[in-house]
Amino acid sequence: MKVALLQVASPPEETPEDRRARVGRMVAGARGADLVVLPELWAAGYFAFDAYADRAEPLDGPTVAAGREWAADLGAHVHLGSVVERDDRGRLFNTAVLLAPDGTIAHTYRKVHVFGYASREAELLTPGDRLDVAPTPWGGLGATTCYDLRFPELWRGLVDRGANIVVVPAAWPAARREHWRLFTSCRAVEEQVVVIACNAVGTQDGGVELGGTSRIVDPWGVVLAEAGREEGVTFCEVDPGVVERTRAEFPVLADRRWPPTPTQEERETT
Repeated sequence: MKVALLQVASPPEETPEDRRARVGRMVAGARGADLVVLPELWAAGYFAFDAYADRAEPLDGPTVAAGREWAADLGAHVHLGSVVERDDRGRLFNTAVLLAPDGTIAHTYRKVHVFGYASREAELLTPGDRLDVAPTPWGGLGATTCYDLRFPELWRGLVDRGANIVVVPAAWPAARREHWRLFTSCRAVEEQVVVIACNAVGTQDGGVELGGTSRIVDPWGVVLAEAGREEGVTFCEVDPGVVERTRAEFPVLADRRWPPTPTQEERETT
């Protein structure tokens, strides 16, 4: 499979409408990829906290509608990164969206671990409470978002649900770039998955510089691709069969012993 990582900047002076048009041109430059991946909250701007309410949209809103057109035009899966989703009860979520090649929504994931450190995300958004995996031509595909990288139990939950590939849209600051590299590699190795992690770039509201260095890491910890620190498209060929081969050769997941499986007697007394 050919993957295209789109590192996108979200400058404060640019409107979401202008940004969608500009990113649409970037997506067109990813033609030939089987999977196109964008960063977290690129349309709204992750650090544009005061604008979340105004820029929130339902899953048939303008950002997802544009993404549906892009996927259908490319005939490719497009992981749209995430949007500020407003549900029918008025709650706001950080919601990642995967679009199929016909433009239909193939998978959504509401960010479980909303971020509170030097961020208003935890104040403004509702945490997600669901975890599942989408079938794709390359195996089970799951998603986590940015801060979720720091919570391995969430990742193990994806593996238990059949994930071979995990996509990670992010708005990870440059100040913690080495944490980004560490966690994307660590999660790939410990969960024996392909990690496809797309980070934002540029300077956003509040003067926060985003880290870039979007990465694809295989289950052995081999970095198949790492982007630079500027906006642009990075292509990478990924063999999804590496997951099955790795798990067969080095069966660490099969060797898990905790939590222990209850005995029949324990099951009968609980």
